[in-house]
Amino acid sequence: MGLSLPDKKIAFRRCYLMRVTSVIAFILFLALFGQSTSAAIVGAAFVQEDGSLKVRGQAIRLFGIHIPSTNRSCQTLFRPVRCSSRAALALDFKIQGFVRCEVQAKQRDGSLVGLCRVNHNAFSKGEDLSAYLISLGWAAALPDAPYEYQVMEKIARQRGLGMWGVSVDSIQ
Repeated sequence: MGLSLPDKKIAFRRCYLMRVTSVIAFILFLALFGQSTSAAIVGAAFVQEDGSLKVRGQAIRLFGIHIPSTNRSCQTLFRPVRCSSRAALALDFKIQGFVRCEVQAKQRDGSLVGLCRVNHNAFSKGEDLSAYLISLGWAAALPDAPYEYQVMEKIARQRGLGMWGVSVDSIQ
């Protein structure tokens, strides 16, 4: 037989309390274990001549590195021909879609400093663009950069990569 009216009310209240408790637990779980608390900007990136990125209208400099001005190089495979520093060309080659930049600081000129990655998804943090440029020798690690950046710079210097190698423009 069916439940009496008082029993139905008790069952309804238990079900309701279980649902409310589940929702509260889910919200707490997201708050504790969700995305990092730093602001993130995700979008298509446009590489600027100085090696900074323009993402969603924001100028973002890559975290932990200095991109020195190098001789300009031109990509002639594309029309119009694109000329910029080798670091900017390397970034342009690497970024084939969206980037995710976790904002680390805001500079006086309004630009942001961000830890930017490509190929970020639910299963992978993606590839760090600052580390990419350092490992190719097109950027130097700043003194307060992570230790890994310092080591990558030393390896690039030792191997004579990028700006640490023989200048391609001086060879004739």
